[in-house]
Parts: sequence; structure tokens; C-alpha cells
Amino acid sequence: MKTPAPLALALSAALTLALSTPASAADGVQVLAPGLTVSTTVTGEGTGHNFWTVTAQVPGGSSPDPDAPPAALGTREHADALVTALRGKGFAARAEEVAWPAFADTPRGALGWRVRVGSFADRAQAAATAGALTASGFTGAVEWTGQDGPEAQGPQRIRVAAVDPRRFTGQVAASHGESVAGRRTTSALAAAAGALVGTNGGFFVIDPRDGIPGEPAGIGVYQGLLQSEATAGRPALLLGDRPSIGVPRTALTVGGHEVNGVNRKPGVIRNCGEPGDVPTDRPRHDTTCTHAGELVLFTPQLGTPTPAGDGVEAVLDARDVVTAVRSPGGEVPAGGHTVQGIGAAATWLNGHARPGVRLPVGTRIFEGFRPVHPAGVVNGGPWLVRGGRVAVDAAADGIVHPGDPSFVYGWGVKRNPRTMVGLDRRGRLLIVTADGRQPGFSEGLSLIEGAQLMARLGAVTAINLDGGGSTAMAVDGKLVSSPSDATGERPVGDALLVLPRR
Repeated sequence: MKTPAPLALALSAALTLALSTPASAADGVQVLAPGLTVSTTVTGEGTGHNFWTVTAQVPGGSSPDPDAPPAALGTREHADALVTALRGKGFAARAEEVAWPAFADTPRGALGWRVRVGSFADRAQAAATAGALTASGFTGAVEWTGQDGPEAQGPQRIRVAAVDPRRFTGQVAASHGESVAGRRTTSALAAAAGALVGTNGGFFVIDPRDGIPGEPAGIGVYQGLLQSEATAGRPALLLGDRPSIGVPRTALTVGGHEVNGVNRKPGVIRNCGEPGDVPTDRPRHDTTCTHAGELVLFTPQLGTPTPAGDGVEAVLDARDVVTAVRSPGGEVPAGGHTVQGIGAAATWLNGHARPGVRLPVGTRIFEGFRPVHPAGVVNGGPWLVRGGRVAVDAAADGIVHPGDPSFVYGWGVKRNPRTMVGLDRRGRLLIVTADGRQPGFSEGLSLIEGAQLMARLGAVTAINLDGGGSTAMAVDGKLVSSPSDATGERPVGDALLVLPRR
């Protein structure tokens, strides 16, 4: 029996051939402009070795995020007890160990145990069993084993846009559309800008409880203007004459006082990552932290009235002179700013913001200790490749949630749609999407599989961008990928656009 090649090896072999072969000789390659190609590869072994099953869920909370992983893993003791209880009700339950993947900063051994019932040829049979579990007082989710992770094979649908800065005369830009607030589909953003290629960009707020829908959940720079602060320690794609990947840091002040955020609700920090955040001042993905005393700056590009709430808000004109002090909530003046304070920051603002007083606004971006001035920045994480080697820093990036193995299991171990970016030794920007969560069509990639793919494509550095139902690619303004949401293409916060020369 022939041993199947590792998925990342098979994918990268096909894509590497496509990327290095003239379009006339390579199947699935589009040359959109000199120095810009899009390669499409479908590979994998099909569905014969996969099946439907029901995964019993452990007690856990709910999330408004449509990509939030269900609570599927528990301890060995919990799994054994759950198997016993299920068998007592007549269900053929089994416990399965899930191992830690080869992340760069996590332990080895068991991540946790999942409990499953049955192996079914079609989804309807699994759904009937899930319904029976519910009737017996349990909770179960119908799952396809093709998305379990490293043990499963394809199929996979991968697209790679390669931008060669030595030949491509256009530009790569980040876009939020008409405003920072609000959500738009990737294809709509790409079409509006006349982009040759567009993909979804960074993480963003979906639910109003987590902030302003559409705002970046991490750093965001558009047309050279900082519109959202960095999440400490998380990587990002920096755009300009030569794209780069690094860990930017933002430093903001108003009247010499530290500003905590830009264009977000004071005291509400999606993905955490700043001093004083509760429950953690470290990055924690898809978690909303709070902070009792913050100063937040708003720009005219917000595109919506500032959040109403507690505290105080000062209105600044184009010269940073205070023109009014009001309760929070109102328009940002064209060319000016507003700044809101809560808690101790509100006390400071009340003492310093008086009409006619100038409060200079300072916004700076650093990479290490070096100031940088990128034309655009799209947030992301975790790292996938560093120095040409797979190096997924899932714990440091906040993908590992202490005490909750189900999160990293669902988000990083299981296969999902992915959007990734990397830079190869030739300086080419590789923008990669993988369709996923579509049994028999495209399963998606685990974080490790995504990192392996980027490394084998030649990336010397690469990071993950937003994925899941957000993953999308458009060519000439038309959607070419297959988003996983049942409702179709998901509106997102921003997009990464490859624009023709103007």
C-alpha cells in the first residue's frame, strides 16, 4: 500500500511548480500583471477515509463569534465518565486523545480528550444520533473527521497570489472602505478600489458587546493613518515600497498624556494585550478584556458617532485645540479628533481639556525601537514561519487559553479556512487562502499545516491573518474562493488589496 505524502508537501509541490512555471505551461496560473500571478491548486485524496460522527460537548460558555470553537475537549477523567454515562444510555461512545501539535512554545503530550459517538456515511444519520443525545440530556455536535487535523487527508483548495516588488508596478494596500466602523465583504472592497486581487485582512470586532463592529482587533493603518492601536506582541503585515512582517508597537499621546486606544469603546479591548487589561494584559485571541481607566482617541475616518457612555469627551479641531467638552457620543470633526476618558483618564481630561487649550495629538509606530511610517498595516497572528522554519507561537500569541483546551483545539488544531501572508527570499509577497469546512470540497488547514505550506512555498517569514468564515479572495473584484459561512461571503473589517498602477 502506498503511503500518502504529507498534505503540506503535496500542496506545496503543486503550488511551487505553478509559481515557478510560465503561465502558458502551468495549469491554474493567472498572470494579472507583470510581477503578479494567482495560482490555484486542488489536491488531496478525497473523502473515502473520512466519516461523520457526533462529538459530545463538555460544559462551556457561548460566544457571539460565528468562528468560536465549541467546548469539545476535557480531562481524561471527564471523558471516561462521559463515555460511561453515554454507554449507559445505549450510545456506542469512545474517548479519543488529542495531542498537542508541534507549536514552538507549548508542551507535548495530551492536549485533552474528546468523546465521540458513531461513524456514519452521511450527515443525516449523524444528525439523528445528535438529536437522540439531546433527548437523553447530553449535547452533541455533528462533525466531519476530515477536519480533525493532521491525521486526515484532503481535498484542499488553495490559492496563492504572488507579488514580485521588482516587477509589479502597482501597490499593495490595506483598506477599510469608506469608514473604520462597519463591515463590508472582501469582494465589495476589492471592486470599489479596482483591485486586481483582494483578500480579507486582519481580525476585527463582530459583536457590539466587544466594541464597534468593523473596528480592527489589533493594529490598523490605512493610507498612512493609524486607525487602531497595536495588540502588544502580535505580528502584522506592514505595507509600503517593500512589504515586511514584524511586531509593531504604537505610542499615542494627547497633551502629553498616554492614550490607550484609537477608534474603540473606552474600557473594551478585543484581544487584550495592554497594561492594566482584565483578565490579562497579554494577548488573548477572541477575548474581550476591560480596563477601568482609559483615554481613547477618535479620528474622522471612524465614520460613525463616537460611543456614548460614562466619562467625558473633548472635541479637538484641526490644530488640536479644544473646541468643546461634552458627554461621550457625537461626531468627530473633519480634520480634527475627539478624545474620551473614563475613570482616572476622565479625571485627567476634565482637568486639562478646556475650550481654547491646545492638546497636541501624537501618534507614532515603532518596530523594536525604530520608528516606522508604513502606508498600511494589517494585523494578524500567530507567527507561522520565522527564518524559513515552521515556528508557530500559539501560546505567546494568545491562541492558547489557560484552562480551556477546546479553544486552541478548535481554532488551531482542527482544519479551518485560512488566510496567510509571507515573504520569500526573492522579496515576493505571498498571499494565500485555503477554503475549508466544506466536506469533500475543501477541508481547510490546521495552523501547523498552514505553516508547513508557507515554508515549503519558500516563505522565510509568514503569519496568519483572519480566517474561518472571513477567508475570501477576489480577482478583478469577483469572488473566486468559496467562503464557509452558510450565508455566503462574510462582511469583514478590512481587506488586503493588490492595486494596479494609477
